Amino acid sequence: MGLRATKDVESRFDRYVQALVGVIGHQDRAGPMRDYCLGLVMPGERKSVEPMAAITAPERTAAQHQSLLHFVGQGPWSDKNVLAKIREMVLPEIERHGPIEAWIIDDTSFPKQGQHSVGVAHQYCGQLGKQANCQVAVTLSIANHHASLPVAYRLYLPKSWAEDQARCAKAGVPAEISFKTKPELALEQIRWACESGLPRGFGLVDAGYGHDSKLRTGMTELGVPYVAGIQPQTLVWAPRKRPGRAPKKGRRDEPNAISVKDLALKLRAKEWHTIKWREGSDEWLSSRFARVRVCVASGHEARSKPNKEWLLIEWPEGEDEPTKYWLSTLPKNIPFAIWWMPPNCAGASSATIRSSSKRSGSDTLKDAGGVAFTTTPRCASRLTDS
Repeated sequence: MGLRATKDVESRFDRYVQALVGVIGHQDRAGPMRDYCLGLVMPGERKSVEPMAAITAPERTAAQHQSLLHFVGQGPWSDKNVLAKIREMVLPEIERHGPIEAWIIDDTSFPKQGQHSVGVAHQYCGQLGKQANCQVAVTLSIANHHASLPVAYRLYLPKSWAEDQARCAKAGVPAEISFKTKPELALEQIRWACESGLPRGFGLVDAGYGHDSKLRTGMTELGVPYVAGIQPQTLVWAPRKRPGRAPKKGRRDEPNAISVKDLALKLRAKEWHTIKWREGSDEWLSSRFARVRVCVASGHEARSKPNKEWLLIEWPEGEDEPTKYWLSTLPKNIPFAIWWMPPNCAGASSATIRSSSKRSGSDTLKDAGGVAFTTTPRCASRLTDS
C-alpha cells in the first residue's frame, strides 16, 4: 500500500471513529474509543484489551490496559446507539451497489482459555469447528452481493450461566437477563429489525437455527420469507399424501410423514439438476440440486390447511447420499436457475462477519466494504475478563 493510500485509510478511520464518539457520550471516551477500534484492526490474534493495550500504547501498557478495560467493561455507553450510527454511515455505501437482499442469522464464536468471561462454556465453536471453551454471540446481518453489515449482536448466555445467580452477579450480568435459546435470540433480532423498518430481505439461516420450527414459524408470521438449513431427519408430509396429525417430538409413527432424506432418495433422476455458480474471481463451482413442494410435519407449524414450501436438496456427484437440505418460503414461481444464490449468499456473508472479528485492517476492508471499523466484536465481549 502506497503512502497516499495509507494516509487516505488513516483519514477515513479518524472520521469514522469521530462519528462514533458523537454517540458514546462524554468526550473523555474519545481517546479510549479510538484506541479500542485501532486495536481491532491492527495485526494480532488476540483481540482482548491486554494485548490491544500493548499494541496501541507500548510505552505505557499498564495504564492503557486500565483505560481500555474501563471503557469496554464499565463505560455507560450504549451498544444500541453505536450500532445505529454504524448503520447510518455504512448502509448507504452498501446500497450503492444494490438493494439489500438477505437477512442472515448466524453466530460468531470466540475461543477462550479461562472460565470468567461472561457466557464462556464448553460448546460448539464455529471458529475452531469443534466443541471447545468459548463464548458465542448470535448475530443478524443485512447483506447484498457486495457486502454484509451486522445490525444486531447478542451474547448467548448458556443455561449453566443463567441459572447461577452468584456467578452472573460477580460478572456484572444484568439481573433481568434470563436464559434464551439461540433461535429465540435470533427471532427477537428479526422482530426488532422488522419493527425498526430496516430494508427487507429474505432470511438466511443455517441448520443450527433452521431446525427450530418455532423460529421458522415466527419468521413467517413476521412476513419474512426464509431459506433455512434443516437436518436430514426433519419430517414432511409425503407428496400426494393427505397431511395427518403432526407426529410428537422424537416419534416417527405417522404413516404419511417422511424424513427429507428418505424423500430425497426416492426422487427420480430427471428431478436432479446441475447448477453452476461462481464466488468472486474463483473458478466455477457446480453441484446437483433438486426441489419439491412439501408441507412440514410439525406441531408448531400445524394449520387447518398446511402451507406448502420448497424443499431444496443438494446431492453432489460422487457422494453416496444428499449432503444438505433447506426449507424455503420463497415464491412458488422462483426460477430453479437462481436457487444456488440464497445458500451461497449466506455462506459468503457469514464468512465476512467472522472475518471482521479476527482479521487485520487491510483484509477486513476488502471483505467488508466499509465495515472494517465496526465495533461488533466489542458487543460480544464487553463483559469479559480477558
